[in-house]
Amino acid sequence: MKLNNLTPAKGATHTSKRLGRGQGSGKGGTSTRGTKGAQARAGYEHKVGFEGGQMPIQRRLPKFGFKNPTRVEYKAINVSDLQALFDATGIAKIDLDVIVDAGLAPVKELVKVLGNGELTAALEVSADAFSKSAIAKIEAAGGKAIIVEE
Repeated sequence: MKLNNLTPAKGATHTSKRLGRGQGSGKGGTSTRGTKGAQARAGYEHKVGFEGGQMPIQRRLPKFGFKNPTRVEYKAINVSDLQALFDATGIAKIDLDVIVDAGLAPVKELVKVLGNGELTAALEVSADAFSKSAIAKIEAAGGKAIIVEE
């Protein structure tokens, strides 16, 4: 194999239409643009969403919904994930750095601990938020739930 005999895979390339090269080519004259009008001329650009004068879809359909500008998004981590993390590493003091290092949450996201699963280890957990059931399970196992203030 050499650089001079490399070719694209069969069917990967297409020959381009040669437009405006005389009537004998079958694509001369109007060069497949039809007759007259803005689209037949050079430099034609349509507006985004333009549908040939038909009412565009973004104006046909009504506006709906609401995006809350003050919504706070959390990355959810269950109590069972904390138990698995403790079983794997043996770390009893779990803070945001330990959670990020374990790959349970990205660096810049807020973390909320939820109460799904069982917890047997007495852990000291630091996170941005906790559900009531998560706090109950952590404290029932002899641990502490600490809310991180930023």
